[in-house]
Formats: sequence, structure tokens, C-alpha cells
Amino acid sequence: MPTAPAPTATKSDAPPPRSVLRDTAFLRLWAGTTASGLATWALPFVLGLAVLHRDLGAAGLGLVLAARTAGFLVAVTVGGVLADRHSRRAVVLWSALAAAVAAPLLAAGLGRSLLLMTAAAAMAGAGQGACRPAFQALTAETVVPERRQQANAAMTMAVRSATLTGPALTALLAAFLDVPALLLGIGLLWLVAALVPGKGAAAATLTAEPAPRAGFRAEFLEGIREARRHPWFLAGLAALVAVIALGYSATSVALPLISRDRYDTEWVLAAAMTAYTVGALGGALVIARWRPRSQGWAAFAGLAAYGVAPLSLMLPVHPVVVVAAYAVAGIGIELFNVPWFTATQREVAPEKLARVSSLDFLVSYGLAPVGLALIAPAIDAFGVAPVLAVCAAACFLVPAAAALVPTARHFARTAPATRD
Repeated sequence: MPTAPAPTATKSDAPPPRSVLRDTAFLRLWAGTTASGLATWALPFVLGLAVLHRDLGAAGLGLVLAARTAGFLVAVTVGGVLADRHSRRAVVLWSALAAAVAAPLLAAGLGRSLLLMTAAAAMAGAGQGACRPAFQALTAETVVPERRQQANAAMTMAVRSATLTGPALTALLAAFLDVPALLLGIGLLWLVAALVPGKGAAAATLTAEPAPRAGFRAEFLEGIREARRHPWFLAGLAALVAVIALGYSATSVALPLISRDRYDTEWVLAAAMTAYTVGALGGALVIARWRPRSQGWAAFAGLAAYGVAPLSLMLPVHPVVVVAAYAVAGIGIELFNVPWFTATQREVAPEKLARVSSLDFLVSYGLAPVGLALIAPAIDAFGVAPVLAVCAAACFLVPAAAALVPTARHFARTAPATRD
């Protein structure tokens, strides 16, 4: 891979486009990111179909998904360093190609070799993990700063739309295609992610860096030091841990139980999850244009809104209240996510952006399985209501505490009025 050091923002006499959706370079990046998101979401669903068709056992499914998660967690760290050391476009290319190759290997191992499927799933997870920080950094290279919030909103809207329509589309395709064919389709999506995005050039230029690069460990630690320079970023990570490892994990375990035991119907589960996704789409639409004066405080308030989901499950309310609470939680999560990604792209040193983004994904994805593993035993030991009460309190209080950290108000080291 050719060395491509830190991009440096340059001023341009031409005004930015009226909408990021008219920017061909961004649309190519959006298409690649959307394809990778579809492929990432589809794999567990398709493997679940393999269990229904008895091509894969439940224990095998757990092993394959665990291997994918392990591959992701290892590669997201490595990918962050590589994307800062080399061309971000090249990292996207090779990592997405690795995930594309994994898809036919999964199909080949289905019903024949669990070992092959496990290795292929680890490769798929590694490709996904290496892509994530590279895509984040490539967005900063491709989109001018004035349009990045709109760009990040468009990215998350694509992911949420896929989550909303994906199950029905996959079920429809499953009526005509078998599981191996669906796995090959996932490989084609990864090929789109690998080949469609262009080079980031709208807001950055690449210059040669004469100094030799440090070792991998040194560069990773340098990314950690860069993250520590931004108190708002560390506070945001702490708030994310509370909401994901406690709030999201608790509701993931408790919602099916309460839908069955309290309401005696599955529709509450389906309606709540659909409302969450629809709410997230609405939140992305709002934040694409809304620029709150205290962006960080507004974002933390949105993140804290997730607490209404476990709170609604704890109380004996009408099921419509539960569905409405999940819609509010979905709105809030995107009111946090989009400004969070945008601020990271703006405030972090460009040559360290991928490494800092990898820390974000590593903490977010890495601690979610821990929360899921601990919530079920806690519910068995203490009951559903006390666990949900603790998790709801954590969702409200930890983001509120994070908002008090210096620089958290604007997600920036200096207030907007004092920055260019």
C-alpha cells in the first residue's frame, strides 16, 4: 500500500455545494458505506435462516457469530492504525475485498465444515472492522466541513432504512433463493463497498511525509493520546458505554420477556423495534439541518433519552407507551450519533482521525456483548424491575454527568464563536 500521510484541509474559492447529495464523490462513498452496512446487517439474519433450514445448528451459529465479533474487534484496532498510516481508500478496498471473499467461503462451509465457516466469519468480521474507521476518515477527506453533519446524517439514514426494510426484503429473496445464494449476495454487496467509493479529495490534499513512521504499538498509543486531548470525547465514550452496555443490553433482554409475559403478544416486541428505527430515521432528518447552539449538550440530552425505553418496560403502562418510548429513544440516539461523528471529524487531528474513530467503535462494539452476558443473570438474581431501574438511571445520569465535562458543551476545545 502506498504511504499517504495526513490530509490537510485547504481553503477553496468555490462555495460548497448546496447539498451534499449533489456531490458525486460523496454519493459514491455513501453507496459504498450503505452496501457495507447492508452486508453487515444481513449476515446474522441469513445465518439465522440457515438454522431454520437445519443447515447450521444453534451452537454453530453462536460460534460463527462470536468469531465474526472477535475478528471485528481485532481488525478495528489494526484498521485504525493502517488508515492513518496508508491511503484510507486502499484500506477500504482491501478490507472490503477480504469480507467479499469470506462470503463464498461461508457458503462453501455451510452444512459441510463448521471450522471453515468459523474462519470465514472471522475474516468477514475483520473486513467489517477495518472498514469502519477508514470510512469515517474518508468521509472527512471527501466532504467539506460545512456539509459533514448533513453527510453523516445521510449515512445513518441509509443504515436505519436498511434495518427497517431489510427483514422484509431478505424474507422475500429467501422465497426464491437458498441460503448459499444469499451469502453470495452479501459478497456482492462487499464488492460494491470495495470498488465504488472514490478517493477523498474534496476537502483534503495529500503530501509526502519525509519522517519515518513509528511502530504499530507506538502509533496506536499515539491515537489514545490524541483522544485524551479531547475531554468531550472521553466523556462521550463513557456515556456510550453506560447506554450501550446497560441500557441497550437491558432492553434487548427484557423487551421480549415483557412483550410475552406482561402483554401476552409478540406485536409489542415488533412494534417497539420498528418504532425505534423509525424514530432514528426522524432524528437523522432533524439533525441533518438543525444546528443547536450548544451542540454537545443537545447531543448528550438525546443520548440520555434512551433511558425512557427501560423506564417504560419497568412500569405497568399501556403498550402504546412502550412503543412511543422506543420512538423517542430512536430519535435521541441519532441526535447524539450524527453530531458525535461530525465533531470527531472536525476536532481530531486529521492524521490521527482513523485511530481515534477505531477507539470509538472498539469501545462501543466491544462492551456490548459484555452487557448482554451480564444482564440476563442480573435479571434472574434481582428481578426485571430493579435491573431496568438501575439501567434507566444510568442512561439518564451518566450522559448528564458527561455534559458537565469541560469542552462537552460544544463538542469542541473552543466555543464556535471563537473558531473559524
